[in-house]
Order: sequence, then C-alpha cells, then structure tokens
Amino acid sequence: MTVIIIIAIIALLVLWVISVQRKLVGQDELCQNAMSTIGVQQESRWDALTGMVELIKSYNEHEYNTLRDVIAQRRPIDANSTAAEVDEQESLLGQVASHLSVVVEQYPDLKANENYAKAMEAVDRYTNMVRTSKMVYNDTATKYNKMIRQIPDSFVASLFGFKTRDYLKTEEKKTEMPSLKI
Repeated sequence: MTVIIIIAIIALLVLWVISVQRKLVGQDELCQNAMSTIGVQQESRWDALTGMVELIKSYNEHEYNTLRDVIAQRRPIDANSTAAEVDEQESLLGQVASHLSVVVEQYPDLKANENYAKAMEAVDRYTNMVRTSKMVYNDTATKYNKMIRQIPDSFVASLFGFKTRDYLKTEEKKTEMPSLKI
C-alpha cells in the first residue's frame, strides 16, 4: 500500500512538472511572437523610410548618402531578438526620421510631393503599430516573468532553464506630458 501511495505522489509530481513546463513554453512562445511582430512592423517602417530617402536623392545627394549609411545599419528583429536589439533599432529609426524632418524642411517641393505624403503616412502608421506591439510585448513579458519568478513555478522554470525577459524601453520624450498651456 505504501508503494502505491509513493508511486501516486511521484506521478502527481511529474504531471504537475509537465503542466507547469507546458505553461512556461506557451508564455515563452507568446513573448517570441510579440517580438517577431515588432520586427515585422519595424521592417515595414524601415521600408517606408527608405522610400522617403530615395525621394531625397533627387534633391540632395549628400543627405541621401548620409541617410543611406544610417539605414545600412538596420538589423532584422525576429522572435529571438532581445529588448536591447529592438531599442537599438528604434534609436536608428528615430535618427533617420529626425534627419528626414530637417531635410524636408529645407525643400518645400519635397514636402509637397504626393509620394512623400504617402510615405509619411505609412511611417506614422507603422510607428503607431510598433508602439502598440511594444506594449503587447511588455505585457506578455510581464506575465512570463511573473510565472518564472513565483514559487512553485520558479522551481520548474529553473529546472528547465527559463530566463526572465527584458522589457522594451519607452522613449524619454514620449514619457513626458506635453504642455497644455495656451
């Protein structure tokens, strides 16, 4: 009788470990999916910015070359990318967008160009999509990190080598409330 009880306890323990491991894998996959989604949207944003840079070529060759060199630093973001890699790419995207704004102000014809307007709309749309996807990723990472840090799931997480995920940073400019004074 004692042997049956011991076997039943071991079987329940094994089933519990399997159940927790499956939950952890599911959450890890959700984090990877969220990161991959960010990569897809960043890539679309890069493409839109690259199109805008091509428009600049006919206006100013030096600015075109400068922006092309920055764009050459782009790296794909995929399911296995880190938060630091996403933040690095966001910083590069910000540099290109900021530099483009300065160039466009120098050329009113470019600003009035229909292709420029369409590309700018696309950049804005993908920027908002990336922002939303970053929030989804951080939320998913929070749930995952919570699972692997709380007892008793933390025992299974450490047994199978699950590690916490870093969060994506918010741009400092975006966290400040704009002045509403008139």
